Amino acid sequence: MSDFKPYESALNYLLQQVQTQPASQTVPLPKALNKVLSEPITSPVNVPAIANSMMDGYGVKLSEVQLDTPYPVSQTIPAGKMGETHHSGTVVRILTGAAIPEGVDTVIKQEWATTETVGEQVMVRFHQLPKQKGANIRTVGEDIAMGKVVLPQGKRLQPEDIGLLAAIGQSHIKVFQPLTIATFTTGDELLEPYEAPQLGKIYNTNRYMLQALLQQYGFEVIDLGRISDTLDATISVLKAAAEMADVIITTGGVSVGDKDFIKPAIEQLGVLKMWKVAMKPGKPLAYGEVQGCPFIGLPGNPVAAFATFYLFARPYLLKKQGVQNLNLAYGCVSAGFDWPKPSPRREFLRAKIERQGQCEIAVPYPNQGAGILSSIVEADGFAMIPENTTLQKGDPVTFIRFNDLR
Repeated sequence: MSDFKPYESALNYLLQQVQTQPASQTVPLPKALNKVLSEPITSPVNVPAIANSMMDGYGVKLSEVQLDTPYPVSQTIPAGKMGETHHSGTVVRILTGAAIPEGVDTVIKQEWATTETVGEQVMVRFHQLPKQKGANIRTVGEDIAMGKVVLPQGKRLQPEDIGLLAAIGQSHIKVFQPLTIATFTTGDELLEPYEAPQLGKIYNTNRYMLQALLQQYGFEVIDLGRISDTLDATISVLKAAAEMADVIITTGGVSVGDKDFIKPAIEQLGVLKMWKVAMKPGKPLAYGEVQGCPFIGLPGNPVAAFATFYLFARPYLLKKQGVQNLNLAYGCVSAGFDWPKPSPRREFLRAKIERQGQCEIAVPYPNQGAGILSSIVEADGFAMIPENTTLQKGDPVTFIRFNDLR
């Protein structure tokens, strides 16, 4: 194990290699999802811009009203309309979101009122009153104050962020230009999903899984397809990828088999800086440069490729994209299993979360083989077991939820 890099050391080393950020571009708000802010967003407005009602009810000056006393409704104010100044001795029918007129300091819930019509006049009696004035009124800037920094530089925009940007009237957003990632897969044994089954061959899982993993973060993906298992073909595609991409990511071919040509090709075209990580699944993880372009080589087994992408490639790419929060603080649950034999490698067990009362229990998938793709489909995340560690059922264990990584 002496030539294996420990998990934390490998991750820290990889993140230290990030040197550049992409250029900025301006995108319309509907296209901003998953983009990364290249500058902080400061609100140019107050939200709400005017005091308004939190609910349907009746606007009053609280000191002037009493229980079980009839008051005439002087006006009705719907959302989007400005009412007239409130007159003493009357109440205002006011709807959710409507502007609070001058003279009103409280909104009484309509459930606390009864109405009757006398002639053509609607009269209101209150059978309950708020304890203090200001009840049920949203004040100016209560949500967002003008001049407040609402989103920091380096924030990867999620749907709720898009809503907030719309709330402060931002139609176009300055973001980092998405990284361009070139990918290809290796293996003469691979078939595409549209091809008929053939004995001795397998479908190209990694090509489509890797593209999907990259696309969920908003990266631009250049798919260079499936490459023949020859050194010349590997060198040729790596040269082409280095010319068109910000980062190259591959799956397979990074081990030491007779048909594994990624490592020698990298060494001819550039430099291989990291090769083996003391983890399971995912030992043959490569990092280096091809003619100055960063290269990450993931293992060929689908589960190992999935694990190393999320645990290594994801934080590397997001940092290179300009993301500030890489979300590397993981949670803790109870182990639903025994781990009596310590391993010299960091273990990442695919596990499902089960609840027992208020407790969350990590239960491993029965088959932990690196080629068992169903294990990551069925699992909720990885139960991470440090090197040289034993566990008993009920012990705390670090849990990395797949949903937290997306």
